[in-house]
Amino acid sequence: MAIDITLVGQRGRTVEKSWTSKDVLLYAIAVGGGLGHPEEELEFTTENFEIEQKVFPSFICVAATAPLPDGLNIDFTRMLHAEMSFRLLDDIRIENQVLATSTIAGIYDKGSGALVSTKTEVVDTKTGKALAELTSGLFLRGEGGFGGDRGPQDSWERPERSPDFEVEYETRPEQALLYRLTGDRNPLHTNPVFASKAGFPAPILHGMCSYGFTSRALLHKVANSEPSLFGGMSARFTKAVALGETLTVQIWRTEDGALFRTLDEAGDTIIDRGRMTLR
Repeated sequence: MAIDITLVGQRGRTVEKSWTSKDVLLYAIAVGGGLGHPEEELEFTTENFEIEQKVFPSFICVAATAPLPDGLNIDFTRMLHAEMSFRLLDDIRIENQVLATSTIAGIYDKGSGALVSTKTEVVDTKTGKALAELTSGLFLRGEGGFGGDRGPQDSWERPERSPDFEVEYETRPEQALLYRLTGDRNPLHTNPVFASKAGFPAPILHGMCSYGFTSRALLHKVANSEPSLFGGMSARFTKAVALGETLTVQIWRTEDGALFRTLDEAGDTIIDRGRMTLR
């Protein structure tokens, strides 16, 4: 069924989302906080004995999701998460309530598929102020070729020098079972039969899980482990990640933050064209 490009500009319903310390802790360990080194990152993975709990900045991407407008029918066996970005306008509190509203910002013709770009506005209900802006790109295989705009071009270029930092993180074979508890129950990441129908030999790691691992590296190396300094990040997902892979985050410092990409064990880029900004 052809995608309906008249949906561009349509807003979904506004929903109230909330989270507690427990949700923040679950996300922290779901994206590898303390993995293999439980004595590290305690301010993100615990909340007791004089340790002030903090929030990994990328938590906002799972905490403040909002429904898309009706009419965007997605076959999840043919959908891939292609892009993700967020911008923080204020600190994320440990316990909070927000209002989140998503809009279809664009539908682009990529030939082999369609890229649906969505934007989500997140407002803190306590202060009435904007807390964050999220932008996501969903690639729908087989929905392209309708003669539409291909979308904006990205001028990102990898610096012609060695990375300023390289951070290596192991993921666990059961990482997706843990990460799904943060809200993404797509069976592509846990069900071998569903993964096979989607064209994969086995379940794959959530793109947003590897994104969370990457965000940790940026937080520690660029923002000095201080979430209040983390302004936001954007990146493209370029390759599926097998469960249990070791990820390497390459970071190049810039005046206002960093450029980055993330590699798998084979040296292939799985997250590309990354930008991180400081606040």
